[in-house]
Amino acid sequence: MSSKTQQKNAPAMHPRAMTGRGPMPMFAEKPKNAKKTLKRLISYLGRNIKLVITLIVLVAITSIVTLLDPYFQANAIDAIANEGGIGVDFATLYKFLICMGVAFILRSAITFFTNYIAAVVSQVTVKSLRKDLFSCISKLPIKYIDNHRHGDIMSRMTNDVENISHAVSQSISSIFSAVISILGCIVFMMYYSPLLTGIIVLILPISMFISLKLGKLMRKYYSEQQRVLGELNSKIEETVSGYQTIVSYTKEDDCIESFNETSKRLRKIGIRAQIFGGVMGPTMNLISNISFLTVAAVGGSLALKGIMTIGAIQAFIQYSKQFTRPINELANQYTQLQTAIAAAERVFEMMDTPPEIDDGTIVLDADKVEGNISFENVVFSYKEGEPVLKGFNLNIKKGSKVAVVGATGEGKTTLVNLLTRFYEIDEGRITLDGVDIKDISKDSLRGIMAIVLQDTLLFSNSIKENIRFGRTDATDEEIIDAAKISNAHKFIKVLPEKYDTELNENATTISQGQRQLLSIARAVLADPKILILDEATSSVDTRTEMHIQQAMIQLMKNRTSIIIAHRLSTIRDADVIVVLSGGVVAEAGNHEELLAKKGCYYSLYQNQFSGIAT
Repeated sequence: MSSKTQQKNAPAMHPRAMTGRGPMPMFAEKPKNAKKTLKRLISYLGRNIKLVITLIVLVAITSIVTLLDPYFQANAIDAIANEGGIGVDFATLYKFLICMGVAFILRSAITFFTNYIAAVVSQVTVKSLRKDLFSCISKLPIKYIDNHRHGDIMSRMTNDVENISHAVSQSISSIFSAVISILGCIVFMMYYSPLLTGIIVLILPISMFISLKLGKLMRKYYSEQQRVLGELNSKIEETVSGYQTIVSYTKEDDCIESFNETSKRLRKIGIRAQIFGGVMGPTMNLISNISFLTVAAVGGSLALKGIMTIGAIQAFIQYSKQFTRPINELANQYTQLQTAIAAAERVFEMMDTPPEIDDGTIVLDADKVEGNISFENVVFSYKEGEPVLKGFNLNIKKGSKVAVVGATGEGKTTLVNLLTRFYEIDEGRITLDGVDIKDISKDSLRGIMAIVLQDTLLFSNSIKENIRFGRTDATDEEIIDAAKISNAHKFIKVLPEKYDTELNENATTISQGQRQLLSIARAVLADPKILILDEATSSVDTRTEMHIQQAMIQLMKNRTSIIIAHRLSTIRDADVIVVLSGGVVAEAGNHEELLAKKGCYYSLYQNQFSGIAT
């Protein structure tokens, strides 16, 4: 059985599981380790080092050409007003005008290629990140899926990764350009006037102080915004997946109210995040303008004294603007960088979740598996201190048909969770043909089993491919044979496209009973050594149930079969019926034997068929 199918259905398989509706993982107000997260994010860029180097070179050339522009302008202005403003040095003027034209064309051309390379770097990097994240999600333990909101997991794959993508595409070139521009501006400003350069540098700490203060506030609100956004996605996912239940209980207004409440919180947090994010740019512009006025006043005084030329003052003013502009750009990018770091930390947090542990080394030979199963003093609890099974013992002989019954919450489906190693036992051991299943590879163990669950899962694909999911190398003829055994062939052949009929998400285009028949056909095709039926016929009508039972008689021949059922009519012919109560086996025997004892099974049977209270 596919692990994907197991994971999808696992939350509904036991009473203690939280079915993907567990407590929302709290997201810290600021990254726990922003430096480590950023370093790790940069490591993904390193996977495409050639593209990154190309981008850096192009950014460096563009920045250098931009830095030369004020120098060319200064010389052109001085050529017009040379020798005290008398005469024009046309040769010098034309030379620097040509230089300015060439610089403009070159900068425009390189900027185009820079943007192109930045986009490629962004998408290639995010592709690697998305691939690693999805690989991690597909290997997460069932317990993690049970205890985390599905919408939050989806949000990390979509919203968080998209935020990282935007940051990578826009911030890399801006950061390198800013660094080169700042260093280049300092060199040129020192060349023209060390005094004016000192004034500009003195104003810099003020800018840095304001940036740090505003940055702390932005980090807080943007991290909270991501957390609430994940919560909102969870509500949307729950509403869509459970829409029929919501409508049937007329809870539409309650869902709308709950959604609006979360949306309102997201709005408030989003407004605060945008305010503090938007205030950074104007604040830095104000500081920049103050700097400009100071340079203009002092520079004008120096020009009157003949210490600086008009062209030099004009160039210095432009360099002072270019010096503060990268700082402003970094300030404007800071908002996105904070969002990206917060998003990256959420992504890496999930990626760092230990995968499902598989310490088994034995690979089973399916042809040699007999199917003897033994539970020996098994103790297990979903929540510490609240055991579901308490010293549970059960022997299942090869080829036998064993039914497990009991009240809700007694641990019937827990047996399946433990046998398939969806969860690991606390104490005791489970053996297959005398071998502890902990020593068997999980893929190998699950490969000899097929499970038909109460909640069916079909994929957005054709009916043929959904059945073939049980065995990917199966031929079309084998698929049809499996459908006939499961009694699904009758309804498939009357569909317009027959086996090529495409199913939509959740297969809502066919009935619940038909979905169950396809799920059974999938199990038939898998040809398992151990067959597990967890309420497999609970969603079908009586006539269809009868046909399925007839098919199951053929399917269960020479196979170890475990049947979990609430409908006792489906297990009357089981070799052994096990009644669970209090985490242990209360009774065991065939139908007639248990009725004769007039114990737990007798009470369950009378409740279901005679209405006699226990």
